[in-house]
Amino acid sequence: MAKYICELCGYVYDENLGDTENNIEAGTRFEDLATDWVCPLCLAAKDEFTKE
Repeated sequence: MAKYICELCGYVYDENLGDTENNIEAGTRFEDLATDWVCPLCLAAKDEFTKE
C-alpha cells in the first residue's frame, strides 16, 4: 500500500486508511479511485497527486 500527496495542499491519501469522509474504504488503491475523485481539502484532481 502506498501514499499519495496532493501537490497543491499537502493532503496525503494513504491507501491503508482510505478516505472516510468520502466513503472510500481502507485498502482502496489510489488508481482504483473514481476518475472524478478529488482532494478532500482543496478539490484538486487526481493528476495533482504524486506517489510519496
